[in-house]
Amino acid sequence: MKDQKHSIISNALNIARETRSEKLLLFLNSEQECRWFAKSAFRDEDNIVVVLPSDVRLKDQDLLKSTRVIRSWSGNQSRFSRIKYAFLQGVLQEVIAADSNVVCVLGPHGKNHLDTITIHDLGLSWSEDFPFDVTAIIRNTAFYTIMAVVDIALDIGALGREGKSVGTIFVVGDTDKVMEMSHQVVFNPFKGYPKEERLITLMEVVESLKELAKLDGAIIISGDGIVEAAGRFIEASGVVTKKLRGLGARHRSAAGITRKTDAVAIVVSESTGKVTLFQKGRIIAALEPVISRRME
Repeated sequence: MKDQKHSIISNALNIARETRSEKLLLFLNSEQECRWFAKSAFRDEDNIVVVLPSDVRLKDQDLLKSTRVIRSWSGNQSRFSRIKYAFLQGVLQEVIAADSNVVCVLGPHGKNHLDTITIHDLGLSWSEDFPFDVTAIIRNTAFYTIMAVVDIALDIGALGREGKSVGTIFVVGDTDKVMEMSHQVVFNPFKGYPKEERLITLMEVVESLKELAKLDGAIIISGDGIVEAAGRFIEASGVVTKKLRGLGARHRSAAGITRKTDAVAIVVSESTGKVTLFQKGRIIAALEPVISRRME
């Protein structure tokens, strides 16, 4: 008798063929699952791409040697959020194309079983409830920086800081214009440091940003990943539309600054931890980290 994982993947492969999907994204959660996959008949399927959390370290480096792997954010997200994030990383890593048809197979975060199959035409599958219109971001020269900031934002949304909820806004790109349309509300902690010490690829900068997210104001980052300022008040008037009703000042400011510049804004909601991306004055993506480790 075939186990559940085998049956689900077999059916998903059939669906992928029938729908002419280019790839099947298989979400695994542990080295144990990777070992199961490596020993299965599926390891020779060319269109299977394994999605693996970034904190899963494989002791056997050759375990998935012949399989394409997308490394995902290590924390827990809702299932649709995990799919959207994997899509963005897949495009960034040139594993899939922006207009791909894909089938996804996944289960609960952190659990070694699969129970869900979804099918996506990546250009058409998203609704207002799950906004995901990121073609312009994928083509943006700051795409790598945007994804690095999204990882930081997801950490802040899921964990807060020192056990407390934190909300903040990051503005990426079109830095000169963004700086013109904002002003400091606190001393800029990044002023005077050389560029090579302000790169968001540096772990000490990442940790500083998580701490500085507690400050009022926005964090401004250039398209090539250099932190220009923290604690900036955005002077662009907030946008109020039907889709933005019920959202707070940060979201309206993000809509305002992206409507008047070519920047992308990433907002972390203090109340829900949701990470929302804005471009051209509108929401183009939302990711939902699951808050599980905050202190009361």
